[in-house]
Amino acid sequence: MVTGIVIFAIAFQYIDSPKEKMLRQQNDDLKEGYAVIEERLKQLELKMGEITNRDNTVYRSIFEADPVADSARIKDMEQKKEVQLVQRMGSSELVHAIVDQLNNMSLRMAYQNKSFNDLIDMVNNKTKLLAAIPAIQPINNKQLSRIASGFGYRIDPIYKTRKAHLGLDFASPSGTPIYATADGIIKFAGFSTNGYGNHVIINHGFGYETLYGHMVRVSAAQGQQVKRGQVIGYVGSTGKSTGPHLHYEVHKSGVQVDPINFFYNDLTPAQFDRLLKMAAANNQSLD
Repeated sequence: MVTGIVIFAIAFQYIDSPKEKMLRQQNDDLKEGYAVIEERLKQLELKMGEITNRDNTVYRSIFEADPVADSARIKDMEQKKEVQLVQRMGSSELVHAIVDQLNNMSLRMAYQNKSFNDLIDMVNNKTKLLAAIPAIQPINNKQLSRIASGFGYRIDPIYKTRKAHLGLDFASPSGTPIYATADGIIKFAGFSTNGYGNHVIINHGFGYETLYGHMVRVSAAQGQQVKRGQVIGYVGSTGKSTGPHLHYEVHKSGVQVDPINFFYNDLTPAQFDRLLKMAAANNQSLD
């Protein structure tokens, strides 16, 4: 018995009990988990530093505004709940929770990084953006006498009721040249039965499109690339029209907006003010 006790005592010093084996395995798993977390944190810190630098450059240098820190969006109550939750966790649960948080942070950083890349591309392509924004009148109107009807509710010339008029009408003799108001690609050129008759639609990119209706003749083809000031057709009275004129629309992200706000390239402030008053007249439209 004494010999057995001695052997057991010696063996106990060098052979782990089942509980010790389980604890040792858990300890090894935790060390491995913490090593993975440490490596992920190092990678995220490097990316965070890069994003912070770009963030400061974009917001402070370009927009002169400080970004809102994530910590400012967290309420005190939410912070307390998070601390209480962590205190109740075991070591393994804590590791899994941290890994999940790191994965979420990685996704957020990837999304934010893409957002900054898109913004930087937009800034780098500002010349293309400026060329894509409608900025001139679609016909020669130096005397500012051709605006016949503005944007908004107007009297319909056929039904004699108030209807939404989602463009500008330029009264002009048949055959007057019509110009593209910005660079773009012809999306549609031809005749349709939607009331516009012979018309052209230009896709300028960046969410901008322009429409030119009631042409007597179209001089552009679908898929053609055009420049601002290029002739794309001639004034007429095709479709739902009561006389020779150009119906001109500007679309931003699929929504018609007032074209009067897109003539800043060829008007002085005084001329623009005069044009605003003419377009605001509550008269009858020509289509």
